[in-house]
Amino acid sequence: MYAARARALLRGWGGVGAMAVLCALALAFVLLLPRTQAAQQAGSASGPEVAGADQARADSCKDADAQKQTLSPSDADGPTIDAIKARTGAKRKLVVGVDQNSYHWGYRNPNTEGAELEGFDIDLAHRIAQDILGDADAVQFKAIPTSQRISAIQDGRVDMVVRTMTITCERLADVAFSAPYFKTGQQVLAPKSSSITGYNTTLAHKKICTASGSTAYGKLKSDRDTGGLPSSTDISTTVPNQLDCLVRLQLGEVDAVVTDGALAASQAAQDPTVELKGQAFTTEYYGVAMKKDATDLVRRVNRILVGYRASGWQASYDTWLSATLGKDSGPSKPPAPQYLRAS
Repeated sequence: MYAARARALLRGWGGVGAMAVLCALALAFVLLLPRTQAAQQAGSASGPEVAGADQARADSCKDADAQKQTLSPSDADGPTIDAIKARTGAKRKLVVGVDQNSYHWGYRNPNTEGAELEGFDIDLAHRIAQDILGDADAVQFKAIPTSQRISAIQDGRVDMVVRTMTITCERLADVAFSAPYFKTGQQVLAPKSSSITGYNTTLAHKKICTASGSTAYGKLKSDRDTGGLPSSTDISTTVPNQLDCLVRLQLGEVDAVVTDGALAASQAAQDPTVELKGQAFTTEYYGVAMKKDATDLVRRVNRILVGYRASGWQASYDTWLSATLGKDSGPSKPPAPQYLRAS
């Protein structure tokens, strides 16, 4: 009976209006469904929440608060985690994009048996694998260049990226992030004998190296365009991986490197002829990056980070970073998380 009435309504010009109503109702259902599903997956938060609806809302995001644009923690499985657990045999592993050239972060140590990957990011990846698959070694590491971190996630080459990746509003338009697991800031790295004193006018007529797709390059370009950096500063040298900048510096092809202070300190530990110049001039937070629709995985990683901050984070920091960053410095404690609140 109802089908006959619908067909009758759709006859003639009156049917156009009816069809519009039906289409509007269908569209509303489609738009509301993801919100309903997200609400059903939400778990209890283990930190303060901030106003918001979901992580996709990068349009109202400000970089100063980008690290707060994440979902509350939950232990619940979902389609993303189920797919990871459904892998069989040798493929039953968490696939993680990492660096293999960042000393003390993601570094393939040639002095270990099998040249094993080690570092602060690697420890975190093992912890996530332990929680999701019950085996800390059930992880497949894939070396991903700085410039390919986002595409590797979007293309499904990796489940997540744990690679000193700063949470920004621009990146939130393409991927989802966990709560922050490390706080740092951009700094200048240059030879000890250099006249450069920091991120200031001493960079005039100097050639600076940054990694392609890095927040460092974005900051330099923005500041040079707006007058915050001398217009004569040459920022044209970009490389796929951050370590390549140190090589360029050692070869004398550039005058300085701009990168996260945490990475710069590790590079200075590799080469005693260079040093950090001046203080950090930005505040940035590293997060674990995942696909935008991997809601269950984002929530699970945030739950894992709650436990990791309480037990594991400090031991990893002391092992890998305290010698270069200090035991009582700003980065020596895990940043407190904040989460979006479902609306």
